[in-house]
Amino acid sequence: MLFRSFLMTRAYRIRYDESMNSKIMQTFGNFVSVVFGILLASIGIKSFLLPNHFIDGGVTGVSMLLAEVTSFELSIILMLINTPFVILASRKIGWKFAVNSTLAIACLAFTIHEFSFPAISSDKLLSAVFGGFSLGAGIGFAFRGGAVLDGTEILAILLSRRLGIR
Repeated sequence: MLFRSFLMTRAYRIRYDESMNSKIMQTFGNFVSVVFGILLASIGIKSFLLPNHFIDGGVTGVSMLLAEVTSFELSIILMLINTPFVILASRKIGWKFAVNSTLAIACLAFTIHEFSFPAISSDKLLSAVFGGFSLGAGIGFAFRGGAVLDGTEILAILLSRRLGIR
């Protein structure tokens, strides 16, 4: 009886350790996905869209437009306009998603503010195509990692849940 309980305890520990390793690997994979998404989105914005005076849609586009019209930094406007959407996400989707999204948006704003990327192309068509591709891929990677980079993506998640669209 004692030996059996020892084996059961040992088997539980092994399963527990395997599940912990799996969770750690999943969390690390999500982190890498979000960081790669932030990098791609930053390259799309700073190397393609901004040098050619293009704007994106959603909160990022509104932020880019306001930064162009006013004297405020794009990164500050990006954080300010995304704040209500993140608060909405914390109430309707969950605090973990809201924290992940807040960190991702803050890292995107920091990357846009602190790092300089060279303008890769002055051709308008190439900049629109590759800037949109890079930004879209970055948003996709971040979303795959459990975060969003734009407040309108939070609205899209809420609408898809409400309308039953999967």
